[in-house]
Amino acid sequence: MKYLATALLLSASLANAADLSFSDARARAVPPTADISAAFMNVTNNADSAVAMVSAESSIAETVELHTNSMVDGKMKMRRIAQIDIDANAKVELKPGGLHVMFIGLKKPLVMGETVDLKINLSDGTSQELQLPIVHIEPMMKKMNH
Repeated sequence: MKYLATALLLSASLANAADLSFSDARARAVPPTADISAAFMNVTNNADSAVAMVSAESSIAETVELHTNSMVDGKMKMRRIAQIDIDANAKVELKPGGLHVMFIGLKKPLVMGETVDLKINLSDGTSQELQLPIVHIEPMMKKMNH
C-alpha cells in the first residue's frame, strides 16, 4: 500500500509538470559591464491544481531569484519573493515592471542573439529546463516615458 501511495504521488507530480507550459521566454541583453539581468515569460498551468515556481537556477549567474515590482510611496520598488503562484487552469505573465526572474552576479555578458539556460523549480518537486534567447528588451522606465 505504501508503494501504491508513493507511485500515485509521483504520477500526480509528473502530470503537473506536463501540464505546465512556458511561452515567449526570453532574457534581457545587457551591456558587458552589467552584473544583473532578468528573464520574462508566460507560464500556463493546464492542470486542475495550482503549482508555484519556488526557485530558479542558471549557469550564467551566481544567484537567480524570483522578483516582483510594486509601487511604494510613489516609487517603483523591486523585491525578492518566495514563489510565483500559478493557479489551476490559469496563466501568469512574467514581464518588465512586474513578476520576473532576476540573474544576479552574471558570469559573462548576456549578448543579443545567444541563449541562456534556466531551470525553474516547482512546488510539486519537479523542474522545467528552458533555453531562453537573449533579446533587446526596453527598460521599464523608458516605456513609462521617465
